[in-house]
Amino acid sequence: MQIIKRALISLTDKSGIDTFAAGLVAENVEILSTGGTAKKLREQGIDVIDVSEFTGFPEMLDGRVKTLHPKVHGGILHQRANDEHLRQCREHGLLPIDLVAVNLYAFEKAVADPSCSLADAIENIDIGGPTLLRAAAKNFQDVTVVVDPADYDQILTEIKSSGNTTLTTRFRLARKVFELTSRYDTAIARWLGQVDVKHDDYFKGV
Repeated sequence: MQIIKRALISLTDKSGIDTFAAGLVAENVEILSTGGTAKKLREQGIDVIDVSEFTGFPEMLDGRVKTLHPKVHGGILHQRANDEHLRQCREHGLLPIDLVAVNLYAFEKAVADPSCSLADAIENIDIGGPTLLRAAAKNFQDVTVVVDPADYDQILTEIKSSGNTTLTTRFRLARKVFELTSRYDTAIARWLGQVDVKHDDYFKGV
């Protein structure tokens, strides 16, 4: 059975993450992270590798580009039983990412504020998060994806037992991802559908 060796953790909701990450480290799992999540984990004494160090490419564009990199998505999406995938990973120096723990910018919370402008709403549309989640969920055969802190305990229990989660668990978690991203995109589309482009300041001078 494949063993989880590397996890990428990037969270808006950081509840329970210190215990979860510490449990992963206790099982010799390397932690990759970004921004505020990396800072919080380091404050808890947990060793973290910045994603920018892992990829060799800096975060940029006010944080809009952090994890959108072949070393991240290749590490998630390659099939571990596919010899050609493994050959390409070796050729391009791609390392496996076996667990992805991500949740999304709180778009609905942001737009619930009556003073939220279209520009503010747009900055609260998550791009990297859904991309990471969908990549990991698509490759549930090999990758564990987690969006809900309520799943941390079961994941740790399974990793402690056998070094990995079960395929049944990975499938359940993948399904949870697509339910989440579907709701997320629906909320964005619904809110944008209410924007009056003729009168919104965002469109002045366009």
